[in-house]
Amino acid sequence: MPLYVYEVVLPDGSGGEQFEVFQRMSEPVLTQHPETGQPVRRVITEPNAPATWTDMHAKHAVSDSNLAAKGFTKYVKTDRGTYEKAAGTGPKTLKRGS
Repeated sequence: MPLYVYEVVLPDGSGGEQFEVFQRMSEPVLTQHPETGQPVRRVITEPNAPATWTDMHAKHAVSDSNLAAKGFTKYVKTDRGTYEKAAGTGPKTLKRGS
């Protein structure tokens, strides 16, 4: 469920106190503060993406051991039309039909 930011609309039209609400995308936009009943509007903000993703995380995600643990089989091309299993279950080698 997304986390939306709302702000209270002051009598002069400017923004007041801001607050956050978890809402389903299918739910209607709030028009009143849930506790005070004051008029509110939704604020457009930047996405909150995790900043801790690094190249090391990416390498681990596609590592042979991680792929095998997730149930995938990885083959590496060794020769023209020949693939050798690097991780997972399945045949040891695959050969492309000639």
